[in-house]
Amino acid sequence: MWPWGHLAVGYLLYSGLSRWQFDRVPGSVATLAVAFGTQFPDLVDKPLAWTFGVLASGRSLTHSLLTAVVICGLVVWYARRHDHSTVGIAFAVGYLSHPFADGVLSFVSGDYQYLAYLGWPLLDLPPYDTSAGFVARVLGVEFTPFFALQIALVAVAFVVWVRDGRPGLAAVRGWVVTWRERAAEQ
Repeated sequence: MWPWGHLAVGYLLYSGLSRWQFDRVPGSVATLAVAFGTQFPDLVDKPLAWTFGVLASGRSLTHSLLTAVVICGLVVWYARRHDHSTVGIAFAVGYLSHPFADGVLSFVSGDYQYLAYLGWPLLDLPPYDTSAGFVARVLGVEFTPFFALQIALVAVAFVVWVRDGRPGLAAVRGWVVTWRERAAEQ
């Protein structure tokens, strides 16, 4: 799944959870936490595999449920200790949605060996092509039904995000303004 697909899935799941469990729309910081969580596995695994050759696959270390449970547990624990439980939960929802969303196509097509990353390092990974970097992969994208589904999910997530009051946008704008002000002072 592409980054925008992960973002859409994670936001839709967290928005639904937030309404169901907390009876409110997602908060600003929690929305940013879910967004970061949806990208976290690829931000770690892809560079370590594609750029540095440390990992055998772009779906291994942080795509593994073993690692995900440990990292999410630590983040939720830390967030609760500092009275930010919803932020920790948001990160965990975003993070945990990622490896499962990556596996949807393999699961539906019956290519179960490509789900082995979920149990890495206990399960051996099938061979993956790590020769192409991110830019080459983006330039080689094909418009498939699964790609179209991701675009549709992004559209739905965007509508839900707008309906939720565009949480996170004000915080990002504030950071950009602060950054510009600091840069102008120097």
